[in-house]
Amino acid sequence: MGFEQLMPAIAGMTWQDLVMITIGLILIYLAIAKNYEPTLLLPMGFGAILVNIPLSSAITQIDPATGEAVEGVLNVFFNAGIATEIFPLLIFIAIGAMIDFSPLFRSPSLLLFGAAAQFGIFMTMVLASFLGYDLREAASIGIIGAADGPTSIVVASRFAPNLLGPISVAAYSYMALVPIIQPPVIRLLTSRKERLIRMSGVGHANKKISKKALILFPIVVTIVAGIIAPSSLALIGFLMFGNLIRECGVLNKLSLSAQNELASLVTILLGITIASTMTSDRFVRVDTLVIIGLGLFAFVFDTFGGVIFAKFLNIFRKEGNKINPMVGACGISAFPMSARVIHQMGQKEDPYNYLLMPAISANVGGQIGSVVAGGIILTLVPLFA
Repeated sequence: MGFEQLMPAIAGMTWQDLVMITIGLILIYLAIAKNYEPTLLLPMGFGAILVNIPLSSAITQIDPATGEAVEGVLNVFFNAGIATEIFPLLIFIAIGAMIDFSPLFRSPSLLLFGAAAQFGIFMTMVLASFLGYDLREAASIGIIGAADGPTSIVVASRFAPNLLGPISVAAYSYMALVPIIQPPVIRLLTSRKERLIRMSGVGHANKKISKKALILFPIVVTIVAGIIAPSSLALIGFLMFGNLIRECGVLNKLSLSAQNELASLVTILLGITIASTMTSDRFVRVDTLVIIGLGLFAFVFDTFGGVIFAKFLNIFRKEGNKINPMVGACGISAFPMSARVIHQMGQKEDPYNYLLMPAISANVGGQIGSVVAGGIILTLVPLFA
């Protein structure tokens, strides 16, 4: 019996497989050693190892005896949970149950940053189109800039399933790298004087928000978003449904389950299932590097859009009521990581400058803005593609 019969996996191993296994190990390292989005990067990294060992039973293989396809478990999960969009939508319920919208009520003007910080999405769509991607693929790549993994998965699975692997990895990796990506961009765009701005005049930290307002908010947002962009209802509706469970006051057990058990279980399945698309034949290509580069471009220009919009608003605001431009960067959807990063940057400049509440308000607006942006893309792109 020859070596190929004894060790078919080693005999069939290519350098591309080794590259992907190495990427899987790097993702696991970042998750464990650096604590970068461990709930997602660790399953994705381990899944990348599973699917890149030749003849792995984790993914669909051709039975040499019969010539028929033997479906792998990760492909089963993919078809059941991602192709149908069930996993990312269940994650939206969990995210909605985690979000407290009351800071946004105290500083409603900061909701605008949730729109301004989506600038990178559309800039990246334009750039991707110039690079030869069709409109559906360009939209799927651009949505990486939403800094919202589930939204990226929904858009990519609908418009460009062939690019789902690199788009998902880029979206979640850059979300994890927000503490590394945002600070240098913000420092480049702001002066120290601007970073020292205190925001005591923006919003009312002690303002009491009525329970009725918090209950009505997810219902009203769902109806308005549905009327404007019906294709956004699956995204915004599940997010707001999760928030309604949180705020209604009669489903506390369900709210806690959504925030904990549901979020944990679906996140594990989502992360390891995405890995079924991370095979070496799909991933080790120039296209993948281009997509990852475009994703970084989108993140940088999202931060740019939020910061520049804050500086623009300050032209019309009086002293004592100006917005710290760093808060504008929180308009991305990486909640609450971006808010923590901005608060920490503010503390480094001035230990007595507390930016957490306005940063959280802008970050919550970013969560809504990213989902609405995804819905708008789902609505408009098919009209022009």
